Amino acid sequence: MLLKLLPVGTLLIGSAFLFFAGGVNGLLLPVRGAIEGFSPFALGLLGTGWAIGYVIGCIQTPKLVARAGHIRAFGILAASAAIAILLSSMLLNVWVWTGLRAIAGFAFAGAAMIVESWLSEEAEPASRGQIFGVYTMVNLLATTAGQISLIGGDIASGWYFSLAAVFYCLALIPTAISSTRTPSPLTSVRLDLRGLWQNSPVAVFTAFMIGISNSTFGTLAPVYGSAIGLSVTAIALFSSLPVLAGAAAQIPVGALSDRTDRRYVLIGLGLIALGIDLAFVLLAPRDPAANIALSLALGFAIFAMYPIIVAHAYDHASADRYIQISGGLLMLFGFGSIIGPLITGAAFSLVGPAGLFITTAGAHSLVIGYASWRCLRKKTVSESEKVTFVATPITRNLTPETAALAADLAEN
Repeated sequence: MLLKLLPVGTLLIGSAFLFFAGGVNGLLLPVRGAIEGFSPFALGLLGTGWAIGYVIGCIQTPKLVARAGHIRAFGILAASAAIAILLSSMLLNVWVWTGLRAIAGFAFAGAAMIVESWLSEEAEPASRGQIFGVYTMVNLLATTAGQISLIGGDIASGWYFSLAAVFYCLALIPTAISSTRTPSPLTSVRLDLRGLWQNSPVAVFTAFMIGISNSTFGTLAPVYGSAIGLSVTAIALFSSLPVLAGAAAQIPVGALSDRTDRRYVLIGLGLIALGIDLAFVLLAPRDPAANIALSLALGFAIFAMYPIIVAHAYDHASADRYIQISGGLLMLFGFGSIIGPLITGAAFSLVGPAGLFITTAGAHSLVIGYASWRCLRKKTVSESEKVTFVATPITRNLTPETAALAADLAEN
């Protein structure tokens, strides 16, 4: 396995630096914004800005690479992300931060796409699944390490802004010195809503709703933690550990979905998530341990949903449509991610911290209701017609290149 990783080692290191910086950036701004007195709605705008930039980055980066080349494009994007986070430390204004967060989202999506296209090109077909798994693990651990690095530090200073910028710049070095050959053009995506709906209405509806739910938690979990008086350490654990739980859940959940109707698994995950949402709303826990335990259970459910949706959509399609389907569902998830933080920020401002989980409860209730209705309307896909479930990265970091590689693994 080590020999298979050597040709892409520098790319994995660069990716780790990139995701570490993204982890710092994603948690730092909501926590620092709460210290500065920004309203929950204003902090929700940060998530919307990130999602807008991320979606545009997924669409426009192939054009940038075609014009400037992979290495120069990566340099432009990583430098842009570093500039954005440094300007955020200098300009403490929520509207400025929202714009800078959109730039960071654009740059992060584009840089990740470039690294992933390199990995896909360098990986031999026989080892592609293993390298994809290592890449996912590296990015997950790097993102978590970036978030955990905030523990014990002075969030009110500019030190963490500089730390994120340093790691964005460090990500430039491995790709610049890499001797791997220039990969093929990047995967382009487009949204064919009619085709997606005809293939799988459940996948279309739930991808959008889970985009609302997951982006809501990803953006405003730190704000919730700050509002109920959690320490920075507890906030970092509350926000980062659910992602690890979601990653761990994909193996058993995926195996179960391969053996039964994936919609049943989706409904089960929705019921777990809804139960946790209601526990947060009705019990209103203030104890750090209770909040972290509940967030772990929530992460187990919500971050395992999206790969189930994609696999369900593949079950109803021919292999030559997998990339088109995965790209379209990613765009729907992205549009949900744009709307989710806005709705939740407003709910948070109106009813307090419970507004976060009232919004997610609404999204999860709709997922359960619609998937249940579709189960009554259409029969289960036979096991012989199913594709093999492929665990994919947590969807906030998913790009068209990741989706294309996952589709290729599902096909093979």
